[in-house]
Amino acid sequence: MSATTEEKKKKSSMEIESEVAAAQSGLNNYALASALLASTNSVLLGYDIGVMTGAVLFIKEDLKISKNQVQILVGILSVTSLIGSLASGKTSDYIGRRYTIVLAATTFLTGAILMGLAPSFPFLIAGRTIAGIGVGYSLMIAPVYSAEISPAMTRGFLTSLPEVFIVFGILLGFIVNYALSGLPQNINWRLMLGLAALPSLLIGIGVIFMPESPRWLVVQGRLTEAKRVLVRISDSEEDAEFRLAEMVKEASYLGPGNGSWHGENAWKELFLHPSRPVRRMLIATIGINFFMQASGNDAVIYYCPEVFKAAGIHSKKMLFGVDVIMGLSKAFFVLLSALYSDRFGRRPLLLLGSAGMTVSLVILGAGSKFLESPNTRPIWAIVMCVVAVCAYVSFFSIGLGPITWVYSSEIFPMRLRAQGSGLAISVNRVVSGIVSMTFLTIANKITFGGVFFLLAGVMVIGSVFFYMVMPETKGKSLEEIGALFEDKPSPQGSK
Repeated sequence: MSATTEEKKKKSSMEIESEVAAAQSGLNNYALASALLASTNSVLLGYDIGVMTGAVLFIKEDLKISKNQVQILVGILSVTSLIGSLASGKTSDYIGRRYTIVLAATTFLTGAILMGLAPSFPFLIAGRTIAGIGVGYSLMIAPVYSAEISPAMTRGFLTSLPEVFIVFGILLGFIVNYALSGLPQNINWRLMLGLAALPSLLIGIGVIFMPESPRWLVVQGRLTEAKRVLVRISDSEEDAEFRLAEMVKEASYLGPGNGSWHGENAWKELFLHPSRPVRRMLIATIGINFFMQASGNDAVIYYCPEVFKAAGIHSKKMLFGVDVIMGLSKAFFVLLSALYSDRFGRRPLLLLGSAGMTVSLVILGAGSKFLESPNTRPIWAIVMCVVAVCAYVSFFSIGLGPITWVYSSEIFPMRLRAQGSGLAISVNRVVSGIVSMTFLTIANKITFGGVFFLLAGVMVIGSVFFYMVMPETKGKSLEEIGALFEDKPSPQGSK
């Protein structure tokens, strides 16, 4: 190794990444293109969330299903995505990150085709079950791949891209709802759901042009290939050598012969014999994924038309118009968060977003209470609810939305990253399914206003958890982040 490289090894990787960032005029184009292609997978979940808000209104009328069946239809995708998220860690450790992305897209493609052709409710449930497994795979693999391909100084932006694509998928679903709502109801919802097959095909083709994760290549002992990828996503060959050395050092914890390693013993280390740092990582990632869905964001989007129908808005065009406004608001703020997460840090955006969600939910609850009377439904209360919903989803898109994926993909060490992230996201999916499948039932018991006050209470607890447990990881390499969980780091992280 050259003298210059030896000297470089004495510096912290954060200093080196800072030098690289200063030398570059912007993002590394190859890393950006790779992260964009991987994150396109997340369009699938976003589109399903967005399009189902409108499709379910027509499915309910066309197939004559009950309110409980509506909740099952909406929530089943989140529940079955648990299968994909639990399996995704082991799968991606075994066949690689790249081919796991192909598997996710192929599975969702199959489910989308079945949903589009569904002649009955059971057939439709079968399609959503298969699509859910694909969603589970994509939710884990997109941020993990993006984190592993990214330089430290731009990792916050690149690993926020999955949430950006989820939000744009939601917006696309809203627009498709609005565009197809005038068609006969036995056709429009089938087109709405079946069109999800198109992005799946594009993703499968796009993966041909993506490199494999250099960190996965290292643990497979394929150092020459890893170096080739690193040269393309680094500022210089010297920097690529340094980053490769860091990865090889991290992989050395797997012991000799790690070239045939496929994630063995990861679950044992996560559950049976976790070290104190690993236990803290688990608490942090499981906690943030729990609160991401316990905040009710997915359910509020799914059932937003139901909320506003209860408020007195009955025109489907108008309901879908409110959805589009909400989607545009989410898209703007998630882009803002992604662009600034490497400048301001993960922690400030997370705390700001959580506080904003809490206030918005209180206002939404108050507005909904005003609208509970069938005799007096003032326009100002309806406007207040629309503004509060837009503010709620916007603050989610500033904090919990993108930052959850960033933390989930970067906190664990290389040997545990895929399976630890898959475990955390499985919690995300279970909570999303439970909330989505009980939202209307709870609202019938305590009203929509009561539900929003309840969610505001959840967010107060979540904000305290984030303040106490989540460290700042901005600017640190993936190999450095583990040090934040040693002993008792301050909430602000190491300085």
